[in-house]
Order: sequence, then structure tokens, then C-alpha cells
Amino acid sequence: MTNLKTNIIGLSRDQIKSILIDADLIKLNESFRVKQIWHWLYFQGATSIDEMTSISIDLREDLKKVFLLKRPELNKEQCSIDGTRKWLIKLDDGNLVETVYIPEDNRGTLCVSSQVGCTLNCKFCHTGTQKLVKNLSTEEIVSQLMIARDQLKDWPANENRKISNIVFMGMGEPLYNYDAVKQAVEIFSDQEGIKLSTKRITLSTSGIVPQILEWGKEVDTVLAISLHATNDKLRNEIVPINKKYPLKELIQACRDYPRSRNSRRITFEYVMLKGVNDSLDDAQALVDLIDGIPAKINLIPFNPWPDSPYECSSNNQIKKFGDFINDAGYSSPVRKTRGQDIMAACGQLKSDSVKIRKSISRLQV
Repeated sequence: MTNLKTNIIGLSRDQIKSILIDADLIKLNESFRVKQIWHWLYFQGATSIDEMTSISIDLREDLKKVFLLKRPELNKEQCSIDGTRKWLIKLDDGNLVETVYIPEDNRGTLCVSSQVGCTLNCKFCHTGTQKLVKNLSTEEIVSQLMIARDQLKDWPANENRKISNIVFMGMGEPLYNYDAVKQAVEIFSDQEGIKLSTKRITLSTSGIVPQILEWGKEVDTVLAISLHATNDKLRNEIVPINKKYPLKELIQACRDYPRSRNSRRITFEYVMLKGVNDSLDDAQALVDLIDGIPAKINLIPFNPWPDSPYECSSNNQIKKFGDFINDAGYSSPVRKTRGQDIMAACGQLKSDSVKIRKSISRLQV
């Protein structure tokens, strides 16, 4: 009988404890060992069980019988002239996923992916041209942060860390991978490990209405809505999920978004497309649409990719649009384009992974 080991990365404390109890390595009421393991994993950034030197040698040997401690393979790194770094990560199943680190003066943001590919087909997004291959596991999501910290020499997870913020704005729609993303957030925000405040974790969604409300009740992160249009006709075209969850339902979900734990403003993301959604009439419609919702609006200059069907609005038009929004009482910062020279900017991520047809994969077993 094959003894299959479980990769410990991405497991919850309860899952780790359950495996240790089943293997007769700890007793039911013995949580100290789990705390030790957690510290080495997510505070110290251990890359092997042998590095967990506060645990006895005998127990470390026993741990190695039930657990793996293994990151995915770092396939490629690209560095932008502006300091942005993009990592292409090869998962154990051979699929590829991208994650991006964006350094700024007062913070460092890691943009993580939740899927390989995407099912939403947003017309301005490069990832949308890649069909959905798979949902990432919690292990594969958390490993993106661990690899990034390895590369940045950002362990232990102390107050002077380089990665201070996480945004789920990489490949995929995170609310279509709800459980894995939720558990990853719980690991990121655990105060005995990685220790990121949920105020520094942003989940961005294209508008999966039922899960927006569920997320607001269960998870205390910043919420960002990929809006990009103010009427159903245009949004149906550029964000096709709008056909399933039209603007009326989406905006109502934003109005109903629970605020008992999360008093922060909702962020509406709005990509600036020349001649498509960037007129002052569009700006007025945007203000009218979100009226009464505590919010800010991130204006995102469109980042081109090969054969993309759109152009970015001019700097002058973006300024006029932003000034109009500001005058209406909403903060409207223009997102600075980062990593464009390495295709790491917003909307540019894409891997070469493709979904293998089940009929083919069965022949390869």
C-alpha cells in the first residue's frame, strides 16, 4: 500500500492537527506542536521540516513520514525597469501560473492568482483570452506568497517585510474558487504566522453577486468590484458575466454588503478605454450609479497586449474623467502602470497552460 504524504503548505491548523492525531504523533488536547509547526512554516518560512529546529529530531523524522514541505517550481522570473517582478510558477501538475510583486515607497503589493486561466472572458483582459484550466488549491495560492518571499528574502514575517499587501487581482475570478481563496486569506491573516491584516488584503471580483454577499458575511477583507461600464449594454460586451448578474443586481449587492465588521469603502475599478467608456457622460453615469455607496473609484489606464481590441484613453481624458469624479465627492486615483515592459501590468497576465481533454488525459494514465 502506498503511503501518500500531504503537502503541509495550505493546510489549516485543524487539518494539520487532525493528520498528526491520526498518525498518533500528538494527543487530542495537544495543540502546542501545531503552533510550533505553524511558526516555522509561516513566520520563519522554512523550506524543509529539518529546519524546524525547536522540534525534536525524532518528531521531525516522524513528521517527514506524513508531510511534505514543498514549494512549486519557479519556472521564470522577469524584472521590470520600474522594479516590478513577475514570477512564472510551474505547479506540480505542469500548469503555469503568474504572480507579480509591485514595490512602492510605502508598501509592497503581491498580486496573486486564484485560477489558471479564467472563465469570464472580459474583452480588455489578456487572461480572458486563455480558457479556464483549473481552480488553484489553497496550497497553490499560498505557495505564490511563499515563493515571492523566498525570492525577496522577506523572511521572517516581521514588521519590516517587503510584502505588506496582497491583492487577488491576478489570473482568474477568486469568487469562483471561493473555499480555497477563503482558506488562503485565513492563512495570510493568521497573527502567529504571516500576520497580514485583512485591511491589507483585497479581493477583486467581476461581480459574482451571491458570493459577494457571502464573502462579506464570512471574510473581512477589502472588496474591489471590476465595474468598467455604467450600463448593461456595454458591460454585457466587455464584462460578459454581466449577462448573468446585471448591474442592478451587482450594485444592490454592493449596497447590501455587510459593514458590521468591514467599514471600509468598496473600491470600484474602472479601466479607461478610448472612445468606449471615457466620456464625461460616462463619468456622470458612474457617479449616479454608485450614489450613496461608500466607495472610491480606481481609474486604470488600459494596458495593451498582443492583438488587444482597445486603446487606452489619453492622459488628458483620464484627468478630465478623474476630476469630474473627484468633484462629485469620490476619490478617484489613477492607478500607476507598473511592469508593462514584462507584461505584468493590470490585465496583461496569461500563461501557456491549456486544459487537457479528459479523453486524452485518460489515455496517458
